[in-house]
Amino acid sequence: MVRTGTDAGPTLAVVAREAGVSVPTASKVVNGREDVAPETRRRVTEALDRLGYVRRPRFDAAKSPGLVDLVVHSLGSSWSGAVLHGVEEAAHDAGFEVVVSAGLTRTRGGRPERGWLDKLSARGSAGVLFNLAELTQSQYAWLDQHRIPFVLIDPVIDPPPGVVSVGAANWQGGVTATEHLLSLGHERIAVIAGHRRKMCSSARVAGYRSALAAAGVRHRPEYLRYGSFDEVTAHRRMLELLDLPEPPTAVFVCSDKMALGCYQALAERKLSVPDDMSVVGFDDLPEAHWAAPSLTTVRQPLSEMAATALRLLVRIMSGERPEGTRTELSTRLVVRESTGPVAGAA
Repeated sequence: MVRTGTDAGPTLAVVAREAGVSVPTASKVVNGREDVAPETRRRVTEALDRLGYVRRPRFDAAKSPGLVDLVVHSLGSSWSGAVLHGVEEAAHDAGFEVVVSAGLTRTRGGRPERGWLDKLSARGSAGVLFNLAELTQSQYAWLDQHRIPFVLIDPVIDPPPGVVSVGAANWQGGVTATEHLLSLGHERIAVIAGHRRKMCSSARVAGYRSALAAAGVRHRPEYLRYGSFDEVTAHRRMLELLDLPEPPTAVFVCSDKMALGCYQALAERKLSVPDDMSVVGFDDLPEAHWAAPSLTTVRQPLSEMAATALRLLVRIMSGERPEGTRTELSTRLVVRESTGPVAGAA
């Protein structure tokens, strides 16, 4: 159980004793000071987490009412660029400035790093947007304890009850992608998904299976492949599908980035898109336009999702409570050159 550093919970002196340091040194770590040796910081951080110590709530939105934080999974992707664009535009309209951070890192022991959270409290931001974040129970507790408003953009896993989030209609996107391939005469349709436990993966696969069932097409378990949202894994899964006794004629790939890995695998086998294999992606990132042939994909409104999350955050910061905790924006199919009729069809 997470507790504050009060009489009902561990004091800073207890944390210092547990870590084998002085109280002033423990205080420096708690307050995000830089003048602490890495090994010392590690011991104090582990003691803080082990004892369940959380600083006394000190967050005050009025301290810096014009500042919000955006935490993205990484800064080196077109996905993050689209999210940042949406947040910046909506924040400008609302009169807020945005501080961008790349991810919540973890220590070697797998525990969430406290430094970023402590700096957030010290900075006094009015609220936080988390994109593709997988927050731990202790991090949720920390945000609640410090009364920091926050909204999740496309959460990785189901958030706790009451947490506000914005995402895309992933299930419907899976249906639309599969129905498009069915309309072209394909029945041997495979799907390459991301991590099995991720919300978006399970929803897109469920949509794929629903569309097959509605069309009276049997689902083949060997046509369902999971991996990671990266080109390397998708490349491997595509080769596995091609090695089946009866390989698919089309594949729904659950991200544009993964679709590029499939393109590479098909090229290695001297197969062409879409003559030998139709490919549908998901996201409609710039990479979908640049691919050769250009990628048919399900457009996920990333910038709109981010802007919607910022507007929801502003409402929460002003004391309102949204009617629902989950907002889903529509997806739509963008047909380009990577899909076509089954080879040999009349």
